[in-house]
Amino acid sequence: MTREPRVVAFCCNWCSYAGADLAGVSRFQYPANIRIIRLMCTGRLEPIFVLRAFEWGADGVMVLGCHPGDCHYVSGNEKAEKQVEKTQRLLEMLGLDPARLRLQWVSASEGQRFADTVRVFVEQLQGMETTPFQYAPLKEAA
Repeated sequence: MTREPRVVAFCCNWCSYAGADLAGVSRFQYPANIRIIRLMCTGRLEPIFVLRAFEWGADGVMVLGCHPGDCHYVSGNEKAEKQVEKTQRLLEMLGLDPARLRLQWVSASEGQRFADTVRVFVEQLQGMETTPFQYAPLKEAA
């Protein structure tokens, strides 16, 4: 991949979004080519959200939520895990590497973990072929 990969991250409001905020406040370095979309809970994630991110030019999608047992909505992260597995199978059927979709647990106090997770994912994407959507613009929200 010759350009920097574009990453969309769906983050849980209560944990991973706060972890991203902590990473920023703490000045932990991570790639700037990530766009964060805040969800109240990753259990709200639908496969179409991920597919739309790829359609609009993302090279990779991250789903970052509360650790198991810590979900503010009891079992939302368990639902997210099932949705991500289902979406990875769908990506494979569509000819995309399922490794382009990653699920990771990041709590509000884990700013360094957030930064490290993003950095490792971007490095992994840099080693992959470009997606069929490589020239599609990553659309801005209306």
